[in-house]
Amino acid sequence: MDIRQLRYFIAIAEEKQITVAAQRLHMTQPPLGQQLKGMEQELGVQLVIRTGKVLELTDAGQALYKHALHLTKLLEESEIEVKEIGSGTRGKLMVGVNTLSCVPLPHILRIFKSRYPSVTYKIQQNESVQLLRLIRERSIELAIVRLPLELSDFEVLKLQSEPFYFVTAKTSLPESQPFTYSDIQHYPLILPSREGLGLYQSIIDQFTERGLHANVIGECSDIVTLLEWVSSGDGTTIVPESILKLHRGYEVQAFAIADSQLTFATGLIWLKDRYLTKTAQHFIELMKEMAYEAKEYRC
Repeated sequence: MDIRQLRYFIAIAEEKQITVAAQRLHMTQPPLGQQLKGMEQELGVQLVIRTGKVLELTDAGQALYKHALHLTKLLEESEIEVKEIGSGTRGKLMVGVNTLSCVPLPHILRIFKSRYPSVTYKIQQNESVQLLRLIRERSIELAIVRLPLELSDFEVLKLQSEPFYFVTAKTSLPESQPFTYSDIQHYPLILPSREGLGLYQSIIDQFTERGLHANVIGECSDIVTLLEWVSSGDGTTIVPESILKLHRGYEVQAFAIADSQLTFATGLIWLKDRYLTKTAQHFIELMKEMAYEAKEYRC
């Protein structure tokens, strides 16, 4: 088999119909059907099973599909690497961002764009664990994720940590500032959801470690809804500083937590021992430069 046949098979596996796959490949149905038959004869195994009009992959077909994706991606990366030897002033920056986002990212991208005006961008927002998967699948090259994570097979550029704040509605009349966790336990809390972000348990642990009980009345996975909920006066919350910078304009007030040991740490990550495009390498260098030069840099 050659790379062309592997691409044919990927289309067949994903479209599940010869006709639709042929349209995707801009070819007619009979030649594509012959290619599939030829691959099965060459390998001596059945790759697909026809169920009505739909083609389902056999176990052998699943294995071939997995390796075909890997091999075609490797070829694409090899082509990119060869073409980019030199200045690396063209290409696509493919970076993922944690759901909580990165406050200075638009500013960083403006600087990057001024240096490399021909670069295009793919910015994908998701939870940190999902971003690891996207990097492994080669959908993105870099990601800004929340730490700590299991990153033994990743390179990590640690960015500056940020504190958490206790947030109430502006109509509330807090007794003192800054607050302690002992103070906060008397307020009804709405916390960032325990799904994905990992913040919920980190916050609860701060109370548990002090022998306190958090008065949690709800949790919310959407930060905008969470801040609107708090601004209504029905509850309070604890969130990283970047949330307050990203989502301004809400009728809330934020207070430092005097006895807090909780910080929100982030890092720029990429896979070890994998070729990075020149564009990605330039972005890493810019992030290192900004982290080194700007002591106030936070992400």
